[in-house]
Amino acid sequence: MLKLEARPQASRVWTYASPLLALAITVLIGVLLFVLLGKDPVRGLQVFFWEPVKSAYGLGELAVKATPLLLVALGLAVCFRSNVWNIGAEGQFVLGAVAAGGMALLADKGTGPWIIPAILVAGVLGGMVWAGIVAFLRDRYNANEILVSLMLVYVAILLLGYLVYGPWKDPMGYNFPQTRMFERVTQMPKLFTGSRVTIGLPLALLGVAILWLFLFRTRAGFALQVGGLAPAAARYAGFSSRRALWTALLISGGTAGLAGALEVAGPIGQLTPYVPAGYGFAAIIVAFVGRLHPVGMVLSALLMSMFYIGGELAQSRLGLPKSLTGVFQGLLLFTLLACDTLIAYRVRWVGTKRGGRE
Repeated sequence: MLKLEARPQASRVWTYASPLLALAITVLIGVLLFVLLGKDPVRGLQVFFWEPVKSAYGLGELAVKATPLLLVALGLAVCFRSNVWNIGAEGQFVLGAVAAGGMALLADKGTGPWIIPAILVAGVLGGMVWAGIVAFLRDRYNANEILVSLMLVYVAILLLGYLVYGPWKDPMGYNFPQTRMFERVTQMPKLFTGSRVTIGLPLALLGVAILWLFLFRTRAGFALQVGGLAPAAARYAGFSSRRALWTALLISGGTAGLAGALEVAGPIGQLTPYVPAGYGFAAIIVAFVGRLHPVGMVLSALLMSMFYIGGELAQSRLGLPKSLTGVFQGLLLFTLLACDTLIAYRVRWVGTKRGGRE
C-alpha cells in the first residue's frame, strides 16, 4: 500500500516540479472532460494550447491577457510572502479602473499627452485607497483581511454599476450602461502596429524586475518576508508588523489599480459593467503557480492567459460553454494544492503481511 511519509526537510525539487505535475494532471483531466462532452480531445487541446501561440496576432493577444494578470499577481505575491491574505484584488482592480476612467472622462479634444501618466497615477491611487481600507480595518480593529478584502470586491462592483448606470452613463449610448468612449489622446500607446499590446506590457516586465530587487536585495523586502515566515523572529529583530501590513496591502492595491487603469484606457476604451473580468481572482492562481517568484509568475501569467483565450476559442469553435475557462483554472489550482503535498511528504510503498500488518 502507498503511504505518505514526512520528509526531514522540504524538497527543493518538488517545489518547482509540483506546478509542472499539476499542469500535466490538469491536461489529462481536460482530455477526459472533452471526451465526456463529446468533443475531439486532440482538437480541444489544440484550441487551448496551440491556437493562442501559432501566430503573431495570437501572441499579441496572449500578452494583452497576461499583462493585467501579471501586474495583479506581483502585488499579491508581496502580500502572501508577508502572510497578509489579500483576496480582494479584483475590487482594487475595479476601483483602479473607476479612478482611471474618471480621469479619462475629463479629457477633451484639446487635452495634451500628460493625460496618460495622470490616468495611470489615478488608477494606482484608486487601488491603493481600496486596499488601504483593508489595512486600516485590520490595523485598527483587527478585522480579518480575507473577509474584508473579499466583501469590498462586491462594493467596488456595485459602485461601478452605479456610475455607468447613473451619472457617468453615455447620453448618446442608446441607453446601454456604459460611459462614452474615451478620447483618443487617453488611449494607452500601442507597441506594435495592428496589435492591441500597449505600454502595459513593458510596465509589467519592469514591475517584475523591481519586485525581484525589492524582495531579494532590500532590507524592507527582507523584513516583509521574515514577518510572513516567522512573526516572532521579526518582532525580535525590530521589524514592524504594522508597517509590513500597510506596505504589502498598498503595493498590492497599487499594482491591481494600475492593471485596471491599463485595461480601461487600453483594450476596453470606456467603463462598462463588464470591467470585472476575474483577473483579480485568477491572479491568485498565477501567484501560487509561479511560486510567488517574479520570474515564475511571468510564465504562469502566460499559461493563465492561454486558458482565457483557449476558453473563448472553445466557445466559438467547439460550441463549449465559456465557463470552461474557470473549470481549467480551478483544476490547476486544486491539482497544485494536491501536488504541493509532495514538497513536505514523500510517497512510500509499504508492503503488507498476512493479517493486514506491515
